[in-house]
Parts: sequence; structure tokens; C-alpha cells
Amino acid sequence: MRFDTIEYFVQEVFRSLKRNNWMTFASIGTVAVSLFVLGVFLILVLNVNRMASMLESQVQISVYLQEDIKQVDRVGIGQDIEKMQGIESVKYVSRDEAKKRLAERLGDQKYLLDALGDKNPLPESYEVTVKSPDMVETAAAAISKMDGVEEAKYGQDVVQHLFDITRLMRIFGLALMVLLAGATLFIISNTIRLTVFARRREIAIMKYVGATDWFIRWPFMLEGIVMGFIGGIIAAVALRSFYAAMAAKIYDTLAFFPLMPQYPFMNYITVALLLAGMVIGAIGSTISLKRFLEV
Repeated sequence: MRFDTIEYFVQEVFRSLKRNNWMTFASIGTVAVSLFVLGVFLILVLNVNRMASMLESQVQISVYLQEDIKQVDRVGIGQDIEKMQGIESVKYVSRDEAKKRLAERLGDQKYLLDALGDKNPLPESYEVTVKSPDMVETAAAAISKMDGVEEAKYGQDVVQHLFDITRLMRIFGLALMVLLAGATLFIISNTIRLTVFARRREIAIMKYVGATDWFIRWPFMLEGIVMGFIGGIIAAVALRSFYAAMAAKIYDTLAFFPLMPQYPFMNYITVALLLAGMVIGAIGSTISLKRFLEV
């Protein structure tokens, strides 16, 4: 492509933006609002996905040992579990530690343990964490078959429900993202179509004098890309402020809530919005031009 042709395209873009200033303003505003809404759902979906992943990773297997087990056998069981594939960590919990934890969970009702006196009916155990939540069931089944192990529990029903919920959240989030992207593309393409419609005679004349489809298409594509880029910048700036305010509000009440850190997370979101705005602007202008190029 020659330099003078590129210069012509650029001049056409800015001439069109200036000539249709109110329509340009409306188009950029529409892009900005659409991308902002898309960005809000994107950060919500990614944060929900992060929270779901953390919940899954915290699933533990409680390995209860037989009451009369010897210390050497207990240590050996712990070592055998550590050698298993996919095990993240193994922590020994003594009977005294188990009783202390139970008292903490009972809270104001911990006086119920006073009836036991010096007796402690709670067994020794291991807390086992696996690297992948999908390995919990297999690991628990293998550990339960070890000599000296009374039972290996991981809250099967609770874990299964947790996996189902997180899977649904991810599928719903992805579907919502696709739906919003489609809606944004529809809005932008219809907005650009108004600009194309206003210049339909000019396009027809250019076709009659021999201009190629791509020669006609490029200025409109660049116009869509420019509007998408500017709309993306506005959406990214607004989204950064929104996320900072949301994070501050959440951390004031839930200091340890697992939000995505603002940096570099919001930098990635900014790049994604700019690229999305440019791509959707280009696609929208191409869709809008298709009808008017058929002369």
C-alpha cells in the first residue's frame, strides 16, 4: 500500500469523524459504555473464578488413625501419604490438638467437653491437601486402604456440590461474556451503519468510477478502529476507578477476601478492552459496509 494512499485513508477517517461529530460522539460513548459493562462482568467472572479455585484448593482429606496405633506406624503412614502422587502437604493432628480445635468450634458451648473430664475420645489424624481437587476422591480411597487407617473423609457431598457450583459459575460467566461481546458488536455495527448510510451515495459513486471494495472499506474500518480505541480508553479509565473503589470497599469489611490484585490485573484488563474495542469496531464497520458495497 502506497504512502499517499495511507495518507488519504487517515485524512478520510478524521474528516468523517469531524463531519459527523455528534454521531462520532454517540458512537464512542456507546462503545465506551458497552466495553465498560463488558469489563465489569469480566473482572467479576475472573474474581469469582479465582475464589472458586481457592475454595477447591482448600479441600482437605481428614485421615483418622486407629486408636491403638503405635508411634512408628503412625509416622510411617504419614511418610507413605507424602510419597503419594499429587499430595501437596500432610499435617499431623494430635488428640490434644483435635480436642482444642473442637472446643474452639463449639464456642460458647465448649462446656460440653467438661463432661469428658480427662478423657479424650478423639483419634489422632492427618490433614492431607492435594494439588488438584480432582484427585481428592482417588487419594482418599487409596489412603483408606492403608494399614492403621480407620477412615479417610473429605466431605464427599460438600465437595461434589462445591465442584458443581464452581463449574456452573465458570460456564455461566463464559456464556455471559460471549453474550455481552455479541451485544456490543451489534450496537457498534448499527451505530457505524448510520455513518455509512449517510455516505451511501458517495460509496455508490466510488464504486461506479472503479474503486475496489477494499479501497472503500479501509477508511470505514479505520474509523471503526479509532472509535473502538477511544471508547476502550474511556472504558478502561472508568473501570480502573470502579475496581479501585470496589476493592477498597470490600477490604474495609472483608480484609482477607481473595480479590485479584489491581496490578498487573487491571493492566491486562486495559489491554483486553483496547483490543476488544478495536476488533469490534473493525468487525462492526465491515458488517455495516457489506450491504452498501453491493452495487
